[in-house]
Amino acid sequence: MGKFPIFRTTGHLGFTLIELMVVIVILGILAGLIVPRIMGRPEEAKQLKAKIQIESLETALKLYKLDNGTYPNTEQGLIALIESPEVEPLPKKWRAGGYLEKGKLPKDPWGNDFIYLSPGVHDDYDLISYGANGVPDGEGKNKDINSWEIE
Repeated sequence: MGKFPIFRTTGHLGFTLIELMVVIVILGILAGLIVPRIMGRPEEAKQLKAKIQIESLETALKLYKLDNGTYPNTEQGLIALIESPEVEPLPKKWRAGGYLEKGKLPKDPWGNDFIYLSPGVHDDYDLISYGANGVPDGEGKNKDINSWEIE
């Protein structure tokens, strides 16, 4: 017996053409099953990103309220999170550097501005992304993402 009795060499190293073809066929079958499922997901990913962005803006708004006692009103808008408002009511203790980490307002995943209303119709404030088409009340990929519907 040699050093490694389990491994026996017959003089042939590597894979045969048939073995390679079997692996390629298996990979092709897997790709055929998986790729169509992934290809339909970009819009779902954008909707999820919009929800995450809204949650991030909500956190910044809560910090603003902790410092200043109120949320920025509709006229002050979300810009109040990066620039001290000059419209009444003026903030009491606006944080130097603002409330957003990168110092700029994000656009929704479709490149549109988020809609901000304060006081809101559904809550103290409403944050909305109108989806892919950028207009209210869409369906599917055009569905609105609303702060009051995010769990």
